[in-house]
Amino acid sequence: MFDHPSCNGHEQVLYCHDPDVGLRAIIAIHNTALGPAAGGCRMMPYTSADDALTDVLRLSEGMTLKNAMAGLPLGGGKCVIIADQNDPAKPDLLRAFSHHVQHLGGRFWTAIDVGVGPADAEILAEGCDYIFANSSRYEPGFSPATYTALGGFVSIQAAAEHRWGTPDLSGRRVAVQGLGAAGSGLAAHLHQAGASLVVADIRTDAVNRAVVEYGAVAVDPAEIHAQNVDIFAPCALGAVLNDTTISQLRAEVVCGLANNQLAEARHGQQLRDLAITYVPDYVANAGGISAAGAVIYDEDIRQRIERMRDTVLEVLGTADAQARPTSAVADDIARSRVAAGQS
Repeated sequence: MFDHPSCNGHEQVLYCHDPDVGLRAIIAIHNTALGPAAGGCRMMPYTSADDALTDVLRLSEGMTLKNAMAGLPLGGGKCVIIADQNDPAKPDLLRAFSHHVQHLGGRFWTAIDVGVGPADAEILAEGCDYIFANSSRYEPGFSPATYTALGGFVSIQAAAEHRWGTPDLSGRRVAVQGLGAAGSGLAAHLHQAGASLVVADIRTDAVNRAVVEYGAVAVDPAEIHAQNVDIFAPCALGAVLNDTTISQLRAEVVCGLANNQLAEARHGQQLRDLAITYVPDYVANAGGISAAGAVIYDEDIRQRIERMRDTVLEVLGTADAQARPTSAVADDIARSRVAAGQS
């Protein structure tokens, strides 16, 4: 494991096992220099334990950078449960897993993610004090996805201002890949701002809703990245920006809510070589953790999300001034903040 290509300075990696219920899970704590590690709990039927390890290592490091870039007093961590989210034993798996988080004593906080929703977070919280994004901690109707979407919208406006000199999105064509809670929320903001939408999702009900409510054009999920649009917003799973898809992009701006959008670090340079304005994923999708994490610290959510505009403009402006990929610039800024917390 120590030689794993995604094991990049992680402080702690725990394998969690409970044979009585069939629990197999991994907790990855990447860095706690700025505060307790925080990151969601993902439940997926990974094809192998190594695939799960790769995912949790990449995601936990991404949370360190995201939280540092957002200016949050939090470190980075993530956890994955190797199981189908539709498994009838899901509640038992969650309860068993929650004890492993509890034993860390607040060193790591977890929340919702792919396959783990608000109701599941309540089950986790039955036996664990270190769960956030469960509805009982917030006012009725609170959803982190609402703020993820808002942060993504603010980031797109900032990218538009940098690229075209104005944050006005009226008349802009935007391709939204993925219409989960955050992607759908982003689509709603874009529609209200006057943008024309092209959408794709593997769930036809979500696509049909966007077509009816926003007048969106639906396309095949395999072709959404190659649409003739101004902005491409990847809001599904990671590694969508790779050798194949980048060469097919027709958008001038890429800014979305998915994690780990670059398949490899070198793809940031490839986007720059094509003169595509890219907002790094963990810069654009920090709204959710900024909102949900407020129960760990005390902060005004709206003001913090509005400040994301300045962060995006700083990253894009610095990248242009230094002729470097935005992904590398963002990494440097985030790591410098972590290093300052360690000193």
